[in-house]
Order: sequence, then C-alpha cells, then structure tokens
Amino acid sequence: MNETNSLPKWATLDRKTLLVKLFVSSGGFCVYGHKKCLIPEHHYSIYTEILIKDWKQSDREQRLAEWEAERKAIHSLGERAYPIRGRFSAISKDIFASQQPLYYFEGQAVSGLTLLPFVMVRLASSYMRLFVDLGNELRQVSKSKRRKAIRYGKPLPQETQAIIRRKVLEAVRDYIAH
Repeated sequence: MNETNSLPKWATLDRKTLLVKLFVSSGGFCVYGHKKCLIPEHHYSIYTEILIKDWKQSDREQRLAEWEAERKAIHSLGERAYPIRGRFSAISKDIFASQQPLYYFEGQAVSGLTLLPFVMVRLASSYMRLFVDLGNELRQVSKSKRRKAIRYGKPLPQETQAIIRRKVLEAVRDYIAH
C-alpha cells in the first residue's frame, strides 16, 4: 500500500520556501534580527503561527471568491441585465411622464390644532408631501362615515371624493406653479 504524506492546503511551495528562509535568517529566534528580543510576537514560532493563520484566512477568502464567481458563471443566463441604449427613448419618456399622476394620496386625518380634516399627498417624482386642508368639505357626510374614512380608510361617497380630488389638485397645481 502506498502512503503519501498529505500537506495542509496552505503549504504551497512558495510559502514553505519563505518559512525556511525565515528560519535560516533568524536562527529560530527573533525574525527581525534583534539580539535578546523580549517581544513574543517577534519569536520565530509565534510569528510563523500568525503568518500561517493569515495564509489560511487569505486562502479561505480566495476559495470563497472563486466559488462565488463560478456560481455566477453557472447560473447566469447570458442575457443583458440592462437596456442597450438607456431606459427610454425621448418619445417614450414623454409618453411615460404624461401618464404619471401629479400626486399620490397617502392619508386622511383630523388636525389636532384646528380640528378640521386634511389630506396628506406626496408629489410625484419627489419626496415632498403636502397637507391639504379640507375645511368644511366633509360636513355633508355623516360623522360615522367621516370617522370610518379617517380611521379605517373606508371610501367616502363619490361626490365627496370628487370634491377632495378637486381641492388636492388645486393645491398641487398651486404648489407646482410657485
């Protein structure tokens, strides 16, 4: 039966040569050549242990990087992940922008200061939020329906929703104009 001495993975030819040169130059004592060195990290045996740990770590990182690259190569579809000439042409950009709403409705509540209802809307393509005061527009709806709309997001009657949309659109256009 053939027996082979298997070496650890970190023990490449270059690294073994470096360890031998380090031992020959230091004589097994301080690797920096100091006489009677009192720093334990400079002693050959401790220094080589730290060096070998670093080599193992770098080998581990190298294997992980190679595995990641291989995984990406195996599982990629070979398709482009981005458009060839940008996202939109000039015409399609205008069409897309014209189909987007001016604002997004975010919520409805009652102001703690004025005790009047208001609506919070976010402007399209912006982080800007507007708080639109509804004043007495919700007075024509019963108190119960107002509360359900504010607390639970229940829909209001169509006429009231149209009034709210008109006021919000008026406020948004006024904000954009100034």
